[in-house]
Amino acid sequence: MNRYSALMPDAALSSAGPAAIAPHSIAIVTDAWHPQTNGVVRTLSTTCAVLRGWGHQVTVISPKGYLSVPAPTYPEIRLALAAPGAVGRRLAQIQPDAVHIATEGPLGLAARRYCLRRKVPFTTAYHTQFPDYVARRTGLPASIFWPYIRWFHRPAQAIMVATETIRAQLREQGLTRLTHWSRGVDLACFSPAAAPPPEYAGLEGPILLYVGRIAVEKNLEAFLACPYPGTKVVVGDGPARAALEAKFPEARFLGKKTGTELAGCYAGADVFVFPSRTDTFGLVMIEALACGTPVAAFPVPGPLDIVTEAVGALSDDLARAIDAARFCDRAACAAYGASYTWEAATRQFLAGLVPLAERAPIGHEALAAC
Repeated sequence: MNRYSALMPDAALSSAGPAAIAPHSIAIVTDAWHPQTNGVVRTLSTTCAVLRGWGHQVTVISPKGYLSVPAPTYPEIRLALAAPGAVGRRLAQIQPDAVHIATEGPLGLAARRYCLRRKVPFTTAYHTQFPDYVARRTGLPASIFWPYIRWFHRPAQAIMVATETIRAQLREQGLTRLTHWSRGVDLACFSPAAAPPPEYAGLEGPILLYVGRIAVEKNLEAFLACPYPGTKVVVGDGPARAALEAKFPEARFLGKKTGTELAGCYAGADVFVFPSRTDTFGLVMIEALACGTPVAAFPVPGPLDIVTEAVGALSDDLARAIDAARFCDRAACAAYGASYTWEAATRQFLAGLVPLAERAPIGHEALAAC
């Protein structure tokens, strides 16, 4: 057992699953939270639910409760305007056993500043290809934004990453304190048995599906412009939806779907198409696979780490990837997708945390100094 396993229940370290657990207090600081709908929010909210189910006390410091403004070019994301010292005072009140900073935004910056000043060890996570996202929205090269990422994450005791490709990328940037944190699927919801949505009735096959945010960084136009026969279906919402609906009237935009409705969209499709070149993982890919639907994608980080020849196809020619994916065995896809569980992913998260048990708790003297 390594030093990061101190917060993990013994039962959770075994295949038997968690049993009775001594509760621990974990603070998660994130600029991405409800009502946003994206992979970061879904990952964090599900992880919190599993941790709480195991008996841990989890406090999420998010934009809720703070004044906020819309992010430039991304109004759905609210940037919290926390008063100086507010995040530090909250951490001091919580006195957590571990601090995890999930995002590089204003709240993450405030928590980072507090932890460094008070010599509180913390972990971070690299959820988003931040340099690529900002580059797509500003037209500036991604290299301009990497110094900020290096600066933000370097003091962390551990940086949680979802895939080996991203791990290698961060190593190239000089960030070496890396630990693995994968993702999971709600197998009670996502399965091949999910009923296709009524919107699929009468559609010309094959049905090619995209699920996710409709935004420039998702490269959705590469999918919609792909000259492959059948019907292209888009599930989700975002700032680029209106423009893409107008440009591609033959595609079917179904809006946001969740739960069993979303599972049915996956299960009723012939191929799930993932055109993004900027994701660190791609949670929707493993949800599609758990529903028995093969994946077609570009050979980039995320798909390179998830998609095998048995469950999908990768190619710089998206039409070629779609054509190859159609021949994958759907039972093999479902079995592979089911291997990703939130319980296993949460055990990895716990193993990556840095416990504060060997240092004095964040107490009232620190609170007074904030």
